[in-house]
Amino acid sequence: MKTEFNHLQSAHCETGVTAGLMHHIGVDKITEPLALGIGAGLFFIYIPFIKISNGPAIAFRVQPGLIFKRTCKALGIPVVRKKFRTREEAASALDEQLRNGQPVGCQVGVYYLTYFPKEYRFHFNAHNIVVYGKEQDRYLISDPVMETTTSLSAYELERVRFARGALAPNGQIYYPKPGAPVTDDMIAHAIRKGIKANAWVMLNIPGPIAGVRGIRFIAGRIRRWRDKLGQHDAGLYLAQLVRMQEEIGTGGGGFRYMYAAFLQQAMQYTPHDALPALSAQFTRSGDLWRTAAVQAAGIYKGRLGSQADFDQITDYLLEIAEIEREAFVALSKIKWT
Repeated sequence: MKTEFNHLQSAHCETGVTAGLMHHIGVDKITEPLALGIGAGLFFIYIPFIKISNGPAIAFRVQPGLIFKRTCKALGIPVVRKKFRTREEAASALDEQLRNGQPVGCQVGVYYLTYFPKEYRFHFNAHNIVVYGKEQDRYLISDPVMETTTSLSAYELERVRFARGALAPNGQIYYPKPGAPVTDDMIAHAIRKGIKANAWVMLNIPGPIAGVRGIRFIAGRIRRWRDKLGQHDAGLYLAQLVRMQEEIGTGGGGFRYMYAAFLQQAMQYTPHDALPALSAQFTRSGDLWRTAAVQAAGIYKGRLGSQADFDQITDYLLEIAEIEREAFVALSKIKWT
């Protein structure tokens, strides 16, 4: 069982899977940046009372699955999504789709992905891959973050599809169904809708921990971590920030660069004079996220450690928050012709 599937190496798993599955049904104008923007995927949230790998929960993207769901919905593309109670049901459903020539997206856990380098394996259950075929006991895998296609044994795939813990995938599969042709006008409308939605979540979600306010909130916490937690635990918390920013998909900096690319590509479908400058602002935000990550890594590794070093990270994040606030306010006020 093998379907012709064009592997697209991507910066992030869900946007890459979304673009790859779209191309498979003939919607080949949807790039990875367009999927991020139409799917309103840019986000930030800091949840200090939830711990992941001994550090606070931090996310730079919306809830797993929403980018794919929103992109398809905005373009009028029907979606099939299923979860399963048993491993037997999940394996049977997957094999049935492959026999029908249908590649499927799967949400999986990272820890037991045997083709990942060991240093990149940890307990994170929201990675996305495409399964596009089966040869004897091995499933053919298109993982967007890998350079080439790979494979997993039936046991290995079952293990990652039913990884336990937070965001347990429960054997989930999903794929788009071919529908009416997607026109440039439909893409333009979807882009404008995605920008409006992303601006709202970054500017208007109530409470202090999400969106732009969430970036300011964690900045203030970081300034106090050294005295409150001690040097060792403060370093571990900063390591968590770096891990969630730089090792989970594109993370903080990479998502900002991708959103900048989205605004550039949006010019092809719904041009506006403000978009190039706003794209440059998100590139600047990405640069600062990366600079903050280098500073945080220096503290974790013991090269830095003074209060001034913690204050410097705080200052970077406060500048990031203001850049992103100004950019999303400007995007929300655009009058499209």
